[in-house]
Amino acid sequence: MTDPDRRRLPLDVDTAARPIRPVQAVPGSPNVVIVLLDDMGFGASTAYGGPCEMPTAQRLADEGLRYSRFHVTPLCSPTRQALMTGRNHHSVGMGVTSEMSTPEPGYHAYRPASAATIAQILGGNGYCTAALGKWHQTPPVEVSPSGPFSRWPMGEGFDFFYGFMGAEMNHWYPQLYQGRYAVEPDRLPEDGYHLSEDLVDNAISWVENQQAITPDRPFFTYLALGATHAPFHVAPEWRDKYAGRFDAGWDAQREQTLARQKELGIVPESAALAPWAEGVPHWDDLDETEQRVAARFMETYAGFAEHADVQVGRFVDALEDMGVLDDTLIFYLLGDNGASGEGGPRGTFREHLVGHGIQDDTADMAARIDSLGDATTYGIYPAGWALAMNTPYPWTKQVTHLGGTRDGMIVRWGNGIAARGEIRHQWHHVIDVLPTILEAAGLEPPSTYAGVEQQPVEGTSLRYSFDDPDSPDRHTTQYFEMIGNRGIYHDGWTAVTRHGIPWEMVEGPRRPFDEDVWELYDHSEDWSQARDVAQDHPERLAALQDVFDREAEKHHVYPLDDRVTERENPEVAGRLDLHLGRSSLSFGPRVGRLTEEAAPNVKNRSHVITADLEVVTGSSGVVVAQGGRFGGWSLYLTGGVPHYAYNFAGRDLAVVRGGKPILPGRHDLVVRFDYDGGPPGSGAQVTLEVDGSPVGSGRIAVTTAYYFSFDETFNVGVDRGTPVIDDYLPVRNRFEGLIHRVHFDLGPVSEAVADEERARAHLTHQ
Repeated sequence: MTDPDRRRLPLDVDTAARPIRPVQAVPGSPNVVIVLLDDMGFGASTAYGGPCEMPTAQRLADEGLRYSRFHVTPLCSPTRQALMTGRNHHSVGMGVTSEMSTPEPGYHAYRPASAATIAQILGGNGYCTAALGKWHQTPPVEVSPSGPFSRWPMGEGFDFFYGFMGAEMNHWYPQLYQGRYAVEPDRLPEDGYHLSEDLVDNAISWVENQQAITPDRPFFTYLALGATHAPFHVAPEWRDKYAGRFDAGWDAQREQTLARQKELGIVPESAALAPWAEGVPHWDDLDETEQRVAARFMETYAGFAEHADVQVGRFVDALEDMGVLDDTLIFYLLGDNGASGEGGPRGTFREHLVGHGIQDDTADMAARIDSLGDATTYGIYPAGWALAMNTPYPWTKQVTHLGGTRDGMIVRWGNGIAARGEIRHQWHHVIDVLPTILEAAGLEPPSTYAGVEQQPVEGTSLRYSFDDPDSPDRHTTQYFEMIGNRGIYHDGWTAVTRHGIPWEMVEGPRRPFDEDVWELYDHSEDWSQARDVAQDHPERLAALQDVFDREAEKHHVYPLDDRVTERENPEVAGRLDLHLGRSSLSFGPRVGRLTEEAAPNVKNRSHVITADLEVVTGSSGVVVAQGGRFGGWSLYLTGGVPHYAYNFAGRDLAVVRGGKPILPGRHDLVVRFDYDGGPPGSGAQVTLEVDGSPVGSGRIAVTTAYYFSFDETFNVGVDRGTPVIDDYLPVRNRFEGLIHRVHFDLGPVSEAVADEERARAHLTHQ
């Protein structure tokens, strides 16, 4: 009980309780900004000799430093987890993308508490923190309204998050989160909406508010755009600016880019173009139609890249207007991996086709060529352009050759780096960013965080290189592994082996790992992995392979697993099933924005959907849907008539239509989906019923084997994002009646599917 005399004491300087102040940052700590572009190769931007005009990258390079030997992992999630933690990707459980995770220690996608993030460390030392854009680091089973949210951005140390959680996003119709809550833009493409612009608007707004309220506290902003990952979405004026510039083709572009890189000093005069990748046609091998389509792909990509960079420029300008630019340490990473060859030799208007092992039809693409970049397309360019964007290096994203692992990085710190417009050739890796930031902020890596002892930071600060262009390398050994592709860099030499081909993501069993051929490169004489000297130095190659094995054991790389698309189905990958194996699932009318792993898994199995609903005269709208224009299914009414649409990868659309409108009142609308029982993606027979009576039936020749979509979701009573079918609009398609429940009865996964995947998993773990 409070002493009444104590209440009457006068409050003076000696007796008054002092206000609690937040932790103060080290005096002079810089603001920190990391800008990360997606799937951009080393030779794409003008700042690195490429054809994509990127004025902001050029400005920051002119006012700071360009790094010519900066490395990443060959895939999205692993690079991001390594960036955030300063540890190698397998060391923190992110050996592949989060959607491909398995229970193995290096691949489970759960960042351990022993590896605190940049945001957690800076936030605990007085910084305000914000993340905007692509996250792609949370285990898929935790991306749902049920959480848990400890591995969402705001559980990983960020005060603010606005963006998307998965691998990619539709830039015209994105499905976003603010904090942990699902949100959607209040504008549409016809109103001028574009995701890159929206993300930068929110980044500027956050910093403006932070500076208005707590200008004494430094800030950390992580801006990870969805560009330039597929889908290539950009307004036609940006694409058309590049009309005709790529008509000479990708072989000529490589020559032009290498020449500019030498002029800039990004690569030495001795640098040669790496050998052309097998399976990719040269430009002269294409016919006129193929060349016309391929050139338009590159025009669209270049416009997409420039548009993204211009948005980054708006953010930089805003920092300058607020008077904080020179106090800000900026890392501009021009790619989280090399340019993507996942479009295959032809490219595609529908990315998920190639993900399921199917090449797009060039004649069809040519007929729709003027639509490329708009909301009816979900494009990614041919692999030939990826090789050109990775000039002068071999191969692409997924592969551990330099084309998959070397990207441009620009560093600007007006008050912290004296040099302007210089190039740094020291060898570095993405795990080096965290220790660099900590050194710049006057901080040591914490020995414990939140009571948990921390595993060692595995990166090496690159601050030593800021003011000393001739300082010797400090990061001298680094392993690489992705989907069975492997590499090791050690003291100026690289040994590397390619196990798979990036666009062959659902092929049959690949060759055994012990039959892979290792290559050897001496970087004192060969900048670009152009000359394999394995035959000349067998003892050195063997020694480097031993170094790889030691590093692989240390960082939980083994067992190797070369499955790609197959692992995107949780039942195949062996991930935790959010529904814990329940075959009977029921959803109310407000359930929505469920990702692929939170939705009922209807792939490769028979199932029954029963909708208990009340219909009014002429009811229209969506009862339940998953996915969108580029893959998914939908149960809906138009004018009271029930329909079921199945969309395979945006290519094949099968529709079962009821014969007549459902009478007003309460009814059971049922879909009986009878799967053929063959291998993954086999056909099915579908029957529509109303109150137990069949009203329509139809055949689906090909079904989705592994995933419907990375960006679209499952929703009751509405189809969010793009529509599965154009029978209804992408907005304003909410069901006009009343939905009580939608129930799913799931049959077992086809035994043929289970047998095939068990055999494949066993083979690849040898």
